[in-house]
Amino acid sequence: MKTYALPQTDLTVSSIILGMMRIANMDDGEIRRLVGAARDTGVTFFDHADIYGGSPHRCETRFGEAISLTAGEREKLVIQSKVGIRKGFFDFSAEHILASVDQSLAALKMDYLDVLLLHRPDALVEPEEVAAAFDRLQSSGKVRYFGVSNHRPGQVEVLKTAVKQPLIVNQVQLSITHAPLIAAGVSANMAGLHQSVDRDNGLLDYSRVNNMMLQAWSPFQKRFFDGVFLGDRENFADLNDAIDELAKHYGVTPTGIATAWITRHPAKIQVVLGTTRPERVADAAAGSDVTLTRGEWYRLFKAAGHVLP
Repeated sequence: MKTYALPQTDLTVSSIILGMMRIANMDDGEIRRLVGAARDTGVTFFDHADIYGGSPHRCETRFGEAISLTAGEREKLVIQSKVGIRKGFFDFSAEHILASVDQSLAALKMDYLDVLLLHRPDALVEPEEVAAAFDRLQSSGKVRYFGVSNHRPGQVEVLKTAVKQPLIVNQVQLSITHAPLIAAGVSANMAGLHQSVDRDNGLLDYSRVNNMMLQAWSPFQKRFFDGVFLGDRENFADLNDAIDELAKHYGVTPTGIATAWITRHPAKIQVVLGTTRPERVADAAAGSDVTLTRGEWYRLFKAAGHVLP
């Protein structure tokens, strides 16, 4: 398992993150087998959110009920959760952030989170409110580090006008087929080319300059929750042909190659898995150790439909 030094922290983290958003209806044994398989492959990072599971803190509760960690085991893991999405609106008020973190910790049966992310941008954000909440969470020992999810550079900068703690992570959607984060930069300054539209305001470059770790959610999705591209030969025949060929060459599965495409990027992007199948975790972990050549990486990029001007 490839590991990264998480910038602006003392943490070394796995390149693969196991996302826990789909465990609500799994029994304790299934959750333990999933988490155990992930840990066996070298995964040390587990991702939660207060909204996962269909009701507040449902998946966090199931994790806390199923997984019992000694103090020593807990120290070896990185537990991350997210806050800010409520039913019908977003909320970055200090009151909501503080209350939700307390509820997350109670559900997880833990004393602290390693990382807390603001889930989606709150249009009504008041940076001073966020700063007040982060200060209290840090001073109380309830949260070690902070970050964001789905934020543009300007939105991060607005938070930084008041927030004192480094914002170390930004979790964003990224896969071979959903890669505006990368594709816009490749086709910079090309008038009339749809791909050249920058939808993220230079987020990839901003993150590298400012030492923010990017985490890729939906790493196998075609677009926005419309199914996976792996095995979809109706829409992505050339891509799947290329993936299958590379999988055979490197002795991994297509899941591994799709993972390797992300982890090959020098930004050192973590891959967030949403699977509930232990074998898929192992497949992705094996892929993280594959270093694609530039030619192979760009072959997949073009096969997914992106343009090299």
